[in-house]
Amino acid sequence: MAKHRVGLLFGGCSGEHEVSIVSAGSIARALQTAPNLDKYDFVPVYIQKNGGWIAGETAQSVLNSGKPLGAEVALDRWQFPAEASTIDVWFPILHGPNGEDGTVQGLLQLMQVPYVGSGVLASAGGMDKLAMKTLFAAAGLPQVKYLGVTRSQIWSDPCVFTKLCDRLETELGYPCFVKPANLGSSVGISKVRSRAELEVALDNAASYDRRIIVEAGVAAAREVECAVLGNDHPKASVIGEITFDSDFYDYETKYTTGRSAMVIPANLPQTIAQTIQEMAIQAFEAIDGAGLSRVDFFYVEQTGEVFLNEINTLPGFTATSMYPELWAATGIAFPYLVDKILQLALEHHASGTQALK
Repeated sequence: MAKHRVGLLFGGCSGEHEVSIVSAGSIARALQTAPNLDKYDFVPVYIQKNGGWIAGETAQSVLNSGKPLGAEVALDRWQFPAEASTIDVWFPILHGPNGEDGTVQGLLQLMQVPYVGSGVLASAGGMDKLAMKTLFAAAGLPQVKYLGVTRSQIWSDPCVFTKLCDRLETELGYPCFVKPANLGSSVGISKVRSRAELEVALDNAASYDRRIIVEAGVAAAREVECAVLGNDHPKASVIGEITFDSDFYDYETKYTTGRSAMVIPANLPQTIAQTIQEMAIQAFEAIDGAGLSRVDFFYVEQTGEVFLNEINTLPGFTATSMYPELWAATGIAFPYLVDKILQLALEHHASGTQALK
């Protein structure tokens, strides 16, 4: 049987460039082990921070080192490397804006070649927290109370800003969380407990994005996550829990060794675990997801309440990231998971779905 040629697309123009390189390295190693060695050849394609695409030895050297190029190569951003025309299926492992927000998915769709993960609609909806929550609300999924805010409101005259803060205090109260709508990895997120902190947090979030979401805090909430795998008939993994030693799961906590830990499977009542799995699939279907996603929840043990937090359509994919760890605990080892995700991409394309959406 002829091997499929996989375009491993990594790096990208976002603040999660370095995380993408690490994820790609793990996938590359999985493609060079059983059961994948006889099924796939892979071509590393590295997107520099300046937007230039590079393949071949230079891209492989980035994978090998696990670090970005020391000095970026000046390239025409609209010129693809020659290897791009030889790809049978793309595996974009690009995190954050310009990677998992539908932009790259639209480009790959125009190439009319299969690609891993969700299409333009689900990727865009899954990235924009305000659009995501609107879709979840339409599906009747429980969420914490939230309000959308724009940069123009925050950076307006003092009267408008004061009224905005008054409304947030009245409708959401403290503590609350201020987040840019279109950034991942907890970038720009603040937990606030006072008017002074709220004003600073809103200004900070507005420096990252023109759309901001403010969410009510949930007292004594446990943060649990579920992985989804599939296309038209998705399956849910066991549940995992994130534990951490900080006030909330911010960027520094997430990426500092020893600051957080995963508990898999999470110690949950069976009925709660089943509810979370069902809600994870409902969230996946609400955005019209495909291939893979990780869905995050708040569980309030004292009341038994479960709130849907967010969905990530291209989650971190290092060998020790939550998504592959959840499937390993469910019975699918990392190399087999990579194979399954590629097969789902080929299936999704063959069904005509990617061509239509």
